[in-house]
Amino acid sequence: MSIYDFLPPYHGELSGRNRWMLLADAIDWDQFEKSYSELFAPGGKAAISARIALGCRIIQLHYRVSDREVVSLVQESPYLQYFLGMESFTDQMPFSARTVARFRARIPDRAVRPAVKLLRSFR
Repeated sequence: MSIYDFLPPYHGELSGRNRWMLLADAIDWDQFEKSYSELFAPGGKAAISARIALGCRIIQLHYRVSDREVVSLVQESPYLQYFLGMESFTDQMPFSARTVARFRARIPDRAVRPAVKLLRSFR
């Protein structure tokens, strides 16, 4: 997915210079998907994408917010929705605060800190 595939609200365009856009391009999502999928048993219920899981953890650690606040931030921001790999802006979230808590249990802070540090370097 590229910046031009994402459909923001009001038919606007997202800025490719936004730090969340830059970080989305810098992360090897496929590699994380491989590692993350190893945490689950084969044949189980379809999980929310690894990109959403890791992305939520990065958002949470960067802003130092609660699980509920992560959901609210994502719900309000087309940049964060693009960062999570969502195809278009929506106010209907595909995950809840309880889901974010599960991401937090599976993805430790130490695994997320390098991405947060990189995000902060884009200022």
